[in-house]
Amino acid sequence: MNVARPNPVPHCFNVKGKIFVKLRQLLSLLLAMALIATACGSSEDSAGGSDADTSSTSSSSASSASLDIDAILGADPANCEEAPSGDPIKVGMVMDFSEAAGFVDIPGSDVVPYVASLANCVGGVDGRPVEVEVREAGDDPALSTQELIDWGAHFFIGPPFADATLPMQQTGGGQYAIFAAASTEPTLADAANNTFLVTFDDNGQSTASAEYALAQGLKRAIIFTEGTGVPYSGVNPDAFKAAFVAGGGEIVSEQTYAWFVDTDFSSQVTEVASVADGTEVFFSAGAGFQITALRAQMEGQGLNDITYMGTDAFDATGIIADPGGEGMIHTPHTIIESGSALETVLADSGTLASDAPGFMPLYIDSMFLGIQGMLDCGCNDPASIAGAVGNISAFDGTSGSITYAGTNGIPPKAVSIVQNVDGAYVLLDTIG
Repeated sequence: MNVARPNPVPHCFNVKGKIFVKLRQLLSLLLAMALIATACGSSEDSAGGSDADTSSTSSSSASSASLDIDAILGADPANCEEAPSGDPIKVGMVMDFSEAAGFVDIPGSDVVPYVASLANCVGGVDGRPVEVEVREAGDDPALSTQELIDWGAHFFIGPPFADATLPMQQTGGGQYAIFAAASTEPTLADAANNTFLVTFDDNGQSTASAEYALAQGLKRAIIFTEGTGVPYSGVNPDAFKAAFVAGGGEIVSEQTYAWFVDTDFSSQVTEVASVADGTEVFFSAGAGFQITALRAQMEGQGLNDITYMGTDAFDATGIIADPGGEGMIHTPHTIIESGSALETVLADSGTLASDAPGFMPLYIDSMFLGIQGMLDCGCNDPASIAGAVGNISAFDGTSGSITYAGTNGIPPKAVSIVQNVDGAYVLLDTIG
């Protein structure tokens, strides 16, 4: 996706996306309070009258079957094994197709059913077919969740924002494992209510960026933020600043801006130019199209040697296809190797050409993690599955190694540091 165009707001975001984020913050707080009240008042209640909890186990002990990811990704749809005939594994997906999250949740809702079909092509999992049902969160994610509970979902893959994920928790009584596939929001993870991130959080990716910058001898930083504590656009710069200063660095300029909106940074650039000497590292959680616009304005002031670093937002906004992003550094979720089985799966599912192909392995791993929980406990009961998920350690997924045991639902994943060179990502370092 080339985001350098007259209208700087990419098609999957606009000013409404900004408003959605603000509303999410208020609604998330209210829903969190409601969830706590529900959990305290009904800790012994069951998850609901779904097909999934009418039979607590599929065997008297945990299954010895393992999840063969390589075989699933390498399946040949033209030459499938005999169809599995066991009780189905049911994966519920509540997805946000709005402008705020559709760039990941729409292709995510395509790739998961496709990979499930590949699993069935190789005989299913432990002789059981994998079924996937998708519902749009829309204005009532609780209703969508309840429909999938009634369908018999064993676990859920959810959207990246709390305004949908918290109603999912509340509807399921905190008893269902929910994987917030594309989210990096630290406060969304909640092991006590069985909600899990599938990747590093904002603190992890931005701390790693600061450590990398310091290791390169960069001691002066320019920060663009939307404000201290603001989810994503403020939390990432907060984490970078803390790690950078703790490591001996200096913040020479800190500027505010409107995330996914501003492209005219003339006033900020004037202030930066008055203190910068060209040896600085720039850091922000801004969109690719914003930072390339800023860079052009900085270079117009003679600041040509700044090192530009960003977050996974660069991945989501097509920095790799923007000539203005040449040399910029960021933290992607996955590096899809050319010619790999994963690349083939994404291409065949139609998601390799999406706006955010690097996020797709997070959706695939969400399904695999839920299934691994079922294999580990040998059960169908959602609460028991969720408990088994919480004990997963060193799961080798398509997006890297994932551990939940001993965490609050945020896996301590390694962070890749990559640079955009000639329209491709070059791995500079792996931290963690």
